[in-house]
Amino acid sequence: MSDKKHLAVRLERWFEENKRLLPWRETTDPYLIWVSEIILQQTRVAQGLDYYNRFVARFPDVAALADADEDEVLKYWEGLGYYSRARNMHAAARQVMHDFGGRFPDTYEGIRSIKGVGDYTAAAIASFAYGLPHAVVDGNVYRVFSRLFAIDTPIDTTAGHKLFAALADEWLDRRRPDVYNQAVMELGALLCLPRSPQCPVCPLSEWCEAAALGRPEAYPVKQGKSEVRPRYFNYLVIHCDDDVFISRREKRDIWRNLYEFVLIESEGALSMEELQQTASYRSLFDGVEVKVVARPFERRHVLSHRVIHAVFYTLEIDKASPRLASYMRVPFADVKHYAFARLTGLYFDHLGQSSRRPSLDWEE
Repeated sequence: MSDKKHLAVRLERWFEENKRLLPWRETTDPYLIWVSEIILQQTRVAQGLDYYNRFVARFPDVAALADADEDEVLKYWEGLGYYSRARNMHAAARQVMHDFGGRFPDTYEGIRSIKGVGDYTAAAIASFAYGLPHAVVDGNVYRVFSRLFAIDTPIDTTAGHKLFAALADEWLDRRRPDVYNQAVMELGALLCLPRSPQCPVCPLSEWCEAAALGRPEAYPVKQGKSEVRPRYFNYLVIHCDDDVFISRREKRDIWRNLYEFVLIESEGALSMEELQQTASYRSLFDGVEVKVVARPFERRHVLSHRVIHAVFYTLEIDKASPRLASYMRVPFADVKHYAFARLTGLYFDHLGQSSRRPSLDWEE
């Protein structure tokens, strides 16, 4: 038996005996597999499972997703982050209905043509749903193969992408691509961990060059990280009677199409006194008496390429200024029906219950 076949048999046997029981592994429905793959991008399985179950319960097929309103889709995605995934899924569902007559494409090229679907996702759907021989390459696969062959080519370079794609394709078990692909990824998720890999119980340890060198954590190699840029968000939760003011983020920026409270972004951290002196703040409350009614809620929120330094100020006014007319005025009890970024969700968690108005008895 060749090394490739022996490795595949050993890996697949380990997978069958140790795999996690997950709903998207119990189906060949390409729609359900697609939903799972998109949710699990940038999301751990433990967190993604609940979202998957809720999402497919509400949108059980591509037609249901295509017919939905984008606000509702984003609401079901609320808290997962990387909201472009949800927007792309919604657009892609409509594309499948229009371009493919509501039937999910059954070729790699057709799947790859769907909005928001890259090489990895197309290969996953093609192999898991249709048994087509396309190798998946995700973070787990990079880690397994870089250690297996002690490869020092950085994975975050064009050369690295090409090398690992070719290597994964070369070692793919074309008899059982669905099982093999899932097995490699499961190995990376359960044993070949970024820190403290479980080499003694790994089914591939006898082939692993990094383990033989005693340096598994030295792989994979990365060229470098992107600079993390700080941003400073001053949120104004403005209460007028039982209402608050919100708006929808429309610009091509983080959290596009999600809702937020009135926002003043600043170049650096500002105290409340400094914020009150800005032109943006003054224009919001021209001719209006403003009362600060709760302690500020501060949170440092880390995203992939930026760190958000946020402060939520709870304010009360007796009437709306002309400038606030450009915002949506909604009952505070109804904000739970709108999709907000997780950062604002943390503010709601701080209040204790998103449908309740914060305490209005605090004085500065």
